[in-house]
Amino acid sequence: MFDFFKKKKAPEGYKMTAAADGKVIPMSEAKDPVFSSCALGNGVVIQPTGEVVVAPAAGTVTVTMDDSNHAVGLELEGGIEILIHIGVDTVELKGEGFESYIKNGDKVEAGAKLIHFDREALEAKGYCMEVMQIVMEGDKSAGVSYQTGMDAVAGETVVAEWK
Repeated sequence: MFDFFKKKKAPEGYKMTAAADGKVIPMSEAKDPVFSSCALGNGVVIQPTGEVVVAPAAGTVTVTMDDSNHAVGLELEGGIEILIHIGVDTVELKGEGFESYIKNGDKVEAGAKLIHFDREALEAKGYCMEVMQIVMEGDKSAGVSYQTGMDAVAGETVVAEWK
């Protein structure tokens, strides 16, 4: 799944944009305690206003959730592995309300459409639809500055920069 033992260093000045439109908040404020504890890694949470998740930078699709389409793993060109997870407990939906546009091994450009989700319908069913954008590798998260407290445009607004 994710190769936690890689020792490549993220390039200085590397930037990652928001994976979805919406308000960006710190990972510590995620509704799901697994994410808010940063047990999987740090990153940002986006409270979405839209229904599309895009690639936050160019890279390769490394993980897809074929049965549920609620998450995707990417290795970005900077050697950074991220997980984009849509919603809290949305795996229970078994793909209902989600449409994936990618498969494992696909090369994607920054801003490429990855997943569409029916935010309003899923919220009406009681699901929290926060989009978690997590940097998975510990050595890659050192020196990252996360930008939060703003409204982001998917594929345009920078939410993380490596220094």
